[in-house]
Amino acid sequence: MIRKIIKINEEKCNGCGICAEACHEGAIGMVDGKAKLLREDYCDGLGDCLPACPVEAISFETREAPAYDHEAVLKAQKENKDEPTSCACQSSVPQNLEGSKSHLAQWPVQIKLVPPTAPYLSGADLLIAADCTSFSFGDFHRQFMKGKVTLIGCPKLDMEDYSEKLSEILRLNDISSVHVARMEVPCCGGIEFAVKNALAKCGKNIPLTITTFTIDGDCYTE
Repeated sequence: MIRKIIKINEEKCNGCGICAEACHEGAIGMVDGKAKLLREDYCDGLGDCLPACPVEAISFETREAPAYDHEAVLKAQKENKDEPTSCACQSSVPQNLEGSKSHLAQWPVQIKLVPPTAPYLSGADLLIAADCTSFSFGDFHRQFMKGKVTLIGCPKLDMEDYSEKLSEILRLNDISSVHVARMEVPCCGGIEFAVKNALAKCGKNIPLTITTFTIDGDCYTE
């Protein structure tokens, strides 16, 4: 039959495995360090894996493919319920770090690597920080990270707009508040813009606070 199904660009794929985590049907797996569509009949065409991919290696295509077999998916899930479900690289597997020696509450921290449905996002006070901020302010962990889920990125070096990824995170989770930490340099305005754009897109009224850090170790909050 002709239907919508996912397509994986292996050249773009960085092997993080987050898409395999996000695919509840088990259609995607990791083969030789790359994501593969292992079972076309397990792919429901809804694309839970799309927003999870940090390098946008997954897209939709419409082509000849076997029909989605829901019964087969349920049977496979039942058979594999006692087996580990994660195929992801350990560097990007969601982890709660409660009780760690720092104030970092979770892993991963990079915006590009955080799965939008990571369990630690539920009910979180979110700190979205430019990665230079923690180096410019000596007490950053205690004053800004404590009690928050921290996501970091650099809009200049990553050369991307985080708006879509952040909008997905805000839409799918009951986020309590958002605090942006940015540097005073103009290029850092990209992370503030992305957060404001994501808040507008997600359709929720979430409190926003912005703290700007100077390169000489000071800061001010709006």
